[in-house]
Amino acid sequence: MIKITLPDGSVKSFDEGTTPMDVAKSISEGLARNVISANFNGTTVETSTELTTDGSLVLYTWNDDEGKKAFWHSSAHVLAQALEELYPGCKLTIGPAIDNGFYYDVDFGEHVVSDKDFKTIEDKMLEIARGKHNFNMRSVSKADALSLYKDNIYKTELIENLEDGTITFCDHSTFTDLCRGGHIPNTGIIKAVKILSVAGAYWRGDENKPQLTRVYGISFPKQKDLKEYLELLEEAKKRDHRKLGKELELFAFSQKVGQGLPLWLPKGAALRERLENFLKTAQKKAGYEMVVTPHIGQKELYVTSGHYAKYGEDSFQPITTPKEDEEFLLKPMNCPHHCEIYNNTQWSYKDLPKRYAEFGTVYRYEQSGELHGLTRVRGFTQDDAHIFCTPDQLDQEFKNVIDLVLYVFGSLGFENFTAQVSLRDPEKPEKYIGSDENWEKAEKAILNAAKEKNLNYIIETGEAAFYGPKLDFMVKDALGRQWQLGTIQVDYNLPERFNLSYKGSDNESHRPVMIHRAPFGSMERFIAILLEHTGGNFPLWLMPTQVSVLTLSEKYENYGQNVLNLLENHEIRALIDNRSETIGKKIREAEMNKTPYMIIIGEQEEKENKISVRQHGGADLGMISVDEFAEIIKNEINKTKKQF
Repeated sequence: MIKITLPDGSVKSFDEGTTPMDVAKSISEGLARNVISANFNGTTVETSTELTTDGSLVLYTWNDDEGKKAFWHSSAHVLAQALEELYPGCKLTIGPAIDNGFYYDVDFGEHVVSDKDFKTIEDKMLEIARGKHNFNMRSVSKADALSLYKDNIYKTELIENLEDGTITFCDHSTFTDLCRGGHIPNTGIIKAVKILSVAGAYWRGDENKPQLTRVYGISFPKQKDLKEYLELLEEAKKRDHRKLGKELELFAFSQKVGQGLPLWLPKGAALRERLENFLKTAQKKAGYEMVVTPHIGQKELYVTSGHYAKYGEDSFQPITTPKEDEEFLLKPMNCPHHCEIYNNTQWSYKDLPKRYAEFGTVYRYEQSGELHGLTRVRGFTQDDAHIFCTPDQLDQEFKNVIDLVLYVFGSLGFENFTAQVSLRDPEKPEKYIGSDENWEKAEKAILNAAKEKNLNYIIETGEAAFYGPKLDFMVKDALGRQWQLGTIQVDYNLPERFNLSYKGSDNESHRPVMIHRAPFGSMERFIAILLEHTGGNFPLWLMPTQVSVLTLSEKYENYGQNVLNLLENHEIRALIDNRSETIGKKIREAEMNKTPYMIIIGEQEEKENKISVRQHGGADLGMISVDEFAEIIKNEINKTKKQF
């Protein structure tokens, strides 16, 4: 008999050779009908895998992230089979599950696949799925694996990097693929399929290697789930920050300036400035001091910090000067500069903590295929800050930063989020710098703060930065998509590498602890996500134009100008539209520009010295005084913009 521990802590005894599906059936027939994947002792297994030792078992359904991963990974196999049957001679490479669906990279040779082929591929996948073919794993010798794929240079390359005895294949129907495992019981569970797009992709992400065709797809256990997803995609297209950024005249890109280098237009620059001032005000209250550092630094600076060894390949090429052997880099991050600012003075424990903040622009050479609007750029501004404190101050400082992040989220409408504690991978110490002792202290500090702040958090092993563990905030937007926004990191390592110190109460030299934090992350990415979350309908306090004053005709231009002046006296951002256009056209354009309020000015308004107010979306607030309207604006701002 073997003992199986379930997630609720209960332990059950089963015969050796019992499968996860057997365990599910022992709990309930309903669970057994819905289980599609499992995890045993930390390893993903099939529901048909025979269990031969004691261990912990987790059963996954479609409602679990891991269940979806198995579902989409299995669907990638079905896609691969369909492509092989439809395009004889094509060479398969890899096909993983991704956050929403799956893809398969394929060398189609002479074949060309476009959107006109999508329906044919979908039909073939559903035909295969209806066969209810089981997914079966089997071990294969390296020699046999190489023999099977002797005509596929891509699979051969993968196999050559594997050890004999660790190679497995997955079979279903007439199809076989190199695979580590993690599948649903059979293809019949796949009821709905959609091919979403095709794109170019270099083999293994290397632009010096062959270009393949990446076929993206998604699948569901019910047709209605696919329908809902496609409706969500349509809404996402409407909210695409690239589309909205252009329509609202916030930012632009220019090939002459360069890929991934956004140009902020006047309205966008004003939006950025308001966000910066919002955070600067909160930071000032929290005891931060603003600093400014150069856009370049000597290569040696980043060698000292360890960033060059880790990220040198992703940096722009060094800038050389007329002086021999002198090299500079475009600044890829701000923390080394802030370490040198700290090092400019000899500090006492009485002076700490020191909190340095900067909206610092940094540059990283992202591959052109990875660039995407504002979410992936080559030049971006981080709302960076670094806190240098004593070990005794670390706990409170970390919790103070959590409060600041929560204030930012609350004021900008991000209410649905979880926290992710990212720890190092103990199996791969070469990925990290610093001593085990410092890592243990840093990880303990983050976990304690997350618990004390009652954060809803998960732990991800292996996701830490190379210099320290971190706390990331994973925010769900209005469409249910998850984004990483805001990060806090504890760092014992950079203070050592830069030889930072302070004089303690014992008159001896001690090493400070460093906290890295960025509530926005980067201004570019944050604004992109905020645009898509709000659909361009920003919180009122942040809107570029809060009110449009619309005159019915030129006869009311003077009164309209008086109203505009009164609004500005109340610090309300407004503009006047006194063009010789119909009031209907003016309202439509104000709606398209996402203007929260429209004030209509005509004969009755002028006569009674009042204004008619219309809200974005069509709600009519009637005719009121400017002072009454200003109070409405003030109350709405106070409701959305939290106090810090």
